Amino acid sequence: MRNRDLNKVLPEATGGSSESGYHSARSVEELTQRNIRTVAALEDSTRAERSTADCVADAIAGFCGSMAFVYVHLIWFGCWIGVNLPFMPKAVRFDPFPFQFLTLIVSLEAIFLSTFLLISQNRQGRLSDRRNHLDLQINLLSEQENSKMMTMLESIQKKLGIDDSDPEIHVLEEATEPNRLAAQINEIIENRERAAAK
Repeated sequence: MRNRDLNKVLPEATGGSSESGYHSARSVEELTQRNIRTVAALEDSTRAERSTADCVADAIAGFCGSMAFVYVHLIWFGCWIGVNLPFMPKAVRFDPFPFQFLTLIVSLEAIFLSTFLLISQNRQGRLSDRRNHLDLQINLLSEQENSKMMTMLESIQKKLGIDDSDPEIHVLEEATEPNRLAAQINEIIENRERAAAK
């Protein structure tokens, strides 16, 4: 499923048309269920976009992070070391102490497993970046809507002749500029780091 197919999935996940039905929930439970279905549809579309290599890397990374992986290695290492102990018959021993062949195999396994884990983490990082971009867009839209509502409420307040005595309202009405906010955050963090380094 590609991004263009996501437009077909989301209306189904939200329970109707993406425009007309989205804001018509009759209860909080219905609203949360619809939101969960929307998130699940986004997850499904992302999962469907994975290549075969990504699927293999995810499967291997998933297995490596399980207790089954630990048990398999405990049995494997235990049997390997047990068969190659000095008191075993020479005909049975194929990798005597210090188990150089086992060390070679484990080293190669570590290289491949770390590569598969990095592939899986890179894909998860790209997915996380997409989610962060979506969150940022929604937050910016919410901020713009809130600023607009504050302006509209001030107009209603003036029209009704209600006294405006809160100085914070004028500050909150101003639209937030993400670039200035990011620069301010960087400046504060840099100042803190400089102060901590002294």
